[in-house]
Amino acid sequence: MKLPPEFISLSQEIGARPLLVQGPGGNTSVKIDGQLWIKASGTELAEALDKNIFVAVDPAKAMQELHGAGDGSCRSALIDSDCGLRPSIETTFHAMFDHKFVFHFHSVAAICHAIAEEGRNALAEKLSGLQWVAAPYRKPGIPLTKAIREAVGTRDIQVVVLNNHGIIIVGNTIDEVRDQIYDIEERLDLPVHESKTVNSPADYPGWMCVPDVAALATDPNLFQRATSGTYYPDHVVFLGPAMPALSRSELAELDPAEFPVPTVLVEGEGVYIKTDAKPAQRAMLDCIYNVLTRIPADWALLPIGEDAEAELLNWDAEKYRQALAKRNG
Repeated sequence: MKLPPEFISLSQEIGARPLLVQGPGGNTSVKIDGQLWIKASGTELAEALDKNIFVAVDPAKAMQELHGAGDGSCRSALIDSDCGLRPSIETTFHAMFDHKFVFHFHSVAAICHAIAEEGRNALAEKLSGLQWVAAPYRKPGIPLTKAIREAVGTRDIQVVVLNNHGIIIVGNTIDEVRDQIYDIEERLDLPVHESKTVNSPADYPGWMCVPDVAALATDPNLFQRATSGTYYPDHVVFLGPAMPALSRSELAELDPAEFPVPTVLVEGEGVYIKTDAKPAQRAMLDCIYNVLTRIPADWALLPIGEDAEAELLNWDAEKYRQALAKRNG
C-alpha cells in the first residue's frame, strides 16, 4: 500500500532534527483502510524517505493486546508476519487514538519540562489554549498506553506530554500535526545556558573525547545532574543508567570491552565515548547534553528511579531494538 507522501515526509523531517528525535527513537503512524501503518522497532524516522521503515498492523488486534490478549508486542497484529520487522512496542497507544495520524517523539524541549517539577508546573501556562494532558511515567508498551488512556479519558485530546519520556501529537491532517509540532516547540523552547568548557584533552586507549559535550564533565551543576540518575527511557536503553564518573587514572587503566556502558565522565576534564560506539549511542549522548544544558539551574530534576531502570535493562523488546540499531550502525 502506498502511504501518504506528506506523512512520510514529515516523519523524515522530524527524524532529521536531533532536538526532536534521536537515533531510532520516536514513532509515527497513519491509519488507512482499516490498517495501522507504524514505524518498525529499531528503524529510524530520519530514513523514512529512503527505506521501508513502516509495518502494517491490525489496530483491532493491537487493542486486544491492550486488553490482555497478547504480550503487548503486537507481533500477533502484524498484517504480514513474514515482513522481517516488528511493530513498535508503543503500537498500542497509536491504535488507541481514533485520529488518522499519531506522531510520538522525544522532543528535547518537552523532555526538559517533563523531568522537572517546575517544568511540569509551567506547562499549564505554556500550553494554554491547546487540547492537552500530561501522563505519568510508565514503562513503554501496555503500561504506558494504559496511563495515557486514563489521562485522556473521554476528552478530545490532541497533545499528550509524557512525563520523563516525550510527547504525542495527533490529528486528522498532516498540516494540523505539523503546525502543532512547531507551535509547541516554540512554546516550550528553553535557551541553552552557557557552561564552562575546556580544550580537548587527550584520548585514552579505546576511548575518544567528545569536546562538544564537555560541559557535562566540566560544569559542576551539569556533572551532578548527569551522574545523579536517569531521566527518560532511551538514555537507559542506549547509555545505561545515569552516567558513570571515573578518575583519569581509572579510565587510563580501563579496558573498554569490560566496561558495561559506552560513555564515561572525568570530572573537570571531559566526556569520553568508546571508539566503537554506535551512532545511536552518540545521538543519545548529544541528547542528554541538549537536555541538561537547557534546564534552569533552580529546577529540581526527577529521575525515573532504579526500579524503572531495571525494567528497561531487562526488557527483551528493548534488547531487540538495540540489536537492530547495532546492526544498522
